[in-house]
Amino acid sequence: MLYLISFGLWRNWAIYLAPIEGIILGPGPGFLAALLGSSIPRIAMLDPLFIFGIVAEPVSVLSVGWLSRGKWKPVLAIYAAMLSAYFLHPFGRQLPLWTIIDVLVALFIIYPAAKLSNSLLSKNVRRLSMVFVSLAFVCTATDALARIFLLIPIGLHVLVFPDFNVLQTVFIGSALSSYIEDALVILVSLFAGVPLLIATTKLGMFPEKNQKTKQ
Repeated sequence: MLYLISFGLWRNWAIYLAPIEGIILGPGPGFLAALLGSSIPRIAMLDPLFIFGIVAEPVSVLSVGWLSRGKWKPVLAIYAAMLSAYFLHPFGRQLPLWTIIDVLVALFIIYPAAKLSNSLLSKNVRRLSMVFVSLAFVCTATDALARIFLLIPIGLHVLVFPDFNVLQTVFIGSALSSYIEDALVILVSLFAGVPLLIATTKLGMFPEKNQKTKQ
């Protein structure tokens, strides 16, 4: 539903719900839920670029699901593989580094976010907010990284852009929009995501036993 009503900044408003999806459902069910939620509307609407969302959104939820359970190694492996492939590609070395700064920042947040994931059950709202915003930021950055991975190393750019110059122009413009989107995700996480997480925790939807599985 969020995909169908989305407009303005961000490709799909589901990105605002994705952190909650990963935290509550965990990596397995969260991934499947995001896969269904990203696939059905895109196929129904005959989105020509459906593959980007169908891959990126479930991977971002999967990452948050792992981090919220204290597992940082699988997420780090995803980032290492995708970023390595990006920088090994000629286009990845030619595109400005500042266009993926948010992804690089998220890379360094992965470990501390996982280690502080117990704070998702904290009654300290400030501490809870800090961890939740960190997870939400990693979520949106992972979504962006997966799309970049498909576009550049996998080579889907040949289906969209006629040459590198056009790709570079659009890539830079998209990076500027992406940073605005990052800020929006943080704001929505603080004012809507945190209260929603607190409510679901009180309802027992995120039991403490889920926090026992540590990497």
